[in-house]
Amino acid sequence: MQTGPKNLITDVAGLRVGNAQDSHIKTGSTVLVADKPFTCGVSVMGGAPGTRETDLLAPDKSVQQVDALTLSGGSAFGLDASSGVADLLRQMGRGFAVGDQNVPIVPGAILFDLLNGGDKAWSENPYKALGAAALQSAAENFTLGSVGAGTGATLASHKGGLGSASVVLPSGHTVGALVAVNALGDASPDGTHFWAAPWEIDSEFGDRGLMTHAPRGWPKTKLSSHNTTIAIVATDADVPQAVCTRIATAAHDGMARALVPSHTPMDGDLIFAASTNAKPLTDPATDALMLGHAAATCLARAIARGVWAATPADGDTLPCFNA
Repeated sequence: MQTGPKNLITDVAGLRVGNAQDSHIKTGSTVLVADKPFTCGVSVMGGAPGTRETDLLAPDKSVQQVDALTLSGGSAFGLDASSGVADLLRQMGRGFAVGDQNVPIVPGAILFDLLNGGDKAWSENPYKALGAAALQSAAENFTLGSVGAGTGATLASHKGGLGSASVVLPSGHTVGALVAVNALGDASPDGTHFWAAPWEIDSEFGDRGLMTHAPRGWPKTKLSSHNTTIAIVATDADVPQAVCTRIATAAHDGMARALVPSHTPMDGDLIFAASTNAKPLTDPATDALMLGHAAATCLARAIARGVWAATPADGDTLPCFNA
């Protein structure tokens, strides 16, 4: 397999990603948006999720498409990022038509970054403004690492970050992943190699080789609540919401490959799966299988890329992997 030209989720044509962050607070928000509504499913496997409008994404619900997705820091406060995105989309005339009103559909998920050394004594919730700013900056090219929802992210031993990756399948379909890595566990067994190394393409996270060591113990400081890895996988394959849900479920394999442990009672690990429905399937059974597999491997790579790209900042509580 080969990556798309940017090795980003935006190699899926029509998708854009925006980031906004506050370095003083050490937090931020990330938005995925498209030129038009897109099909979306979700799979939650962590024990402590924080979400908005995920019930709406079940295949038996009335709304099959969404206008944007948000990933945000801030724990429950960060859910307000979706409100900022929805307000701005409404001004743009976007949204689900109900009579003479447009209601933007903006599901979101949050991670806990309230104990990462930033100043959280705000007088007004900052996430609505961060969500709107992220949407305003949405573009095909975007930065990885300590930006957006990955700004204040941490792992057991290092800073986390925002990661992305893509792959082009032999069928011609593109699959991409976008992830804010903030796990209780670690992306590395020894601080030198990545668990995701077997799936690396073209030294995209440092050519760190195959791991052979057992994982280290996880610091007790991460056994509280400041965890959760949240992600989006996307494709241009023309699939219904039920298949998106299955792709999101399969993509959790990538999280388990790249973060050890994952899906713990203290993590709210969640994956959205989105489709622009641009390219029909030629072999529905085989193509659907390959889309799920590609989503998993792509997400594993994106996780390692996010950790690899993290950069140091004043007041950090953990070092950067690539320091």
